[in-house]
Amino acid sequence: STTEVTLRHPYTPLRRGTNQIMIGGIKESFPFLSLLILVLGSSSAFHFPSTLLTTSRQICRHRLQMTYYPSPTETEKEIYNISNSGWKSKKWNWGSARGTGHDAAMICRRRWDSREERQKLVQSLLDPVEFKASYPDSEVPFEEVKLVLGLAWQRGRWDGSDGGPGGYGEVLSIMADARRYEDEDEMISALNFIEDVSKRFATISRNAEELKRMKCIATEIQGRHHHAGKEEVFMDRREVAGMVLDAMGFVDNGL
Repeated sequence: STTEVTLRHPYTPLRRGTNQIMIGGIKESFPFLSLLILVLGSSSAFHFPSTLLTTSRQICRHRLQMTYYPSPTETEKEIYNISNSGWKSKKWNWGSARGTGHDAAMICRRRWDSREERQKLVQSLLDPVEFKASYPDSEVPFEEVKLVLGLAWQRGRWDGSDGGPGGYGEVLSIMADARRYEDEDEMISALNFIEDVSKRFATISRNAEELKRMKCIATEIQGRHHHAGKEEVFMDRREVAGMVLDAMGFVDNGL
């Protein structure tokens, strides 16, 4: 004869001695679950998540993967609409009193003269996915962020906030050389930047937690960059830049 499976209310008393399988109470729920799995012929009908916790970083990654934004602020080389400006321009002349680099630096110092504005910049860099989702038209071009970093590192030579020997003075020299971070492939430029900046973060980090965060970002993106999209790499580049400015005391000290 065929056994009939009947689902009853969980509080219905179990009547034995019949050819019906009924649910008795909470104590019998596990035997019932096993039986139901056998009846269905596969446990694949039941899916239990491997983890109940999702980190904020994973959430941000998911949001980024689900949303596409054009990236002119990541690839535009001209700064403040100054003709022939940008790190790769032959008229940039970083460190000279003459050149578009000097002109851009003057504007940059005025623009970020306010502590409040500097705080907003750092916050936008530390949480770039959320900022871009909330204010897609307010993102600071990364070429300008590099200029801010360059001026901060230049100033940091005098008070040691650039990390001293082996610190960010070396990154500034590489940036002024305008090759390693100015590759025709924007992904390569961004990955090179993340690598160099993260390697020197130990010279300025204030605690083990933020040092671990920096290493995590760099290790993760370097390990999976072949599968990562441009936008994800660009967001990581912004985040490491924000961490450096924050650790240097840029908000309080300015340029």
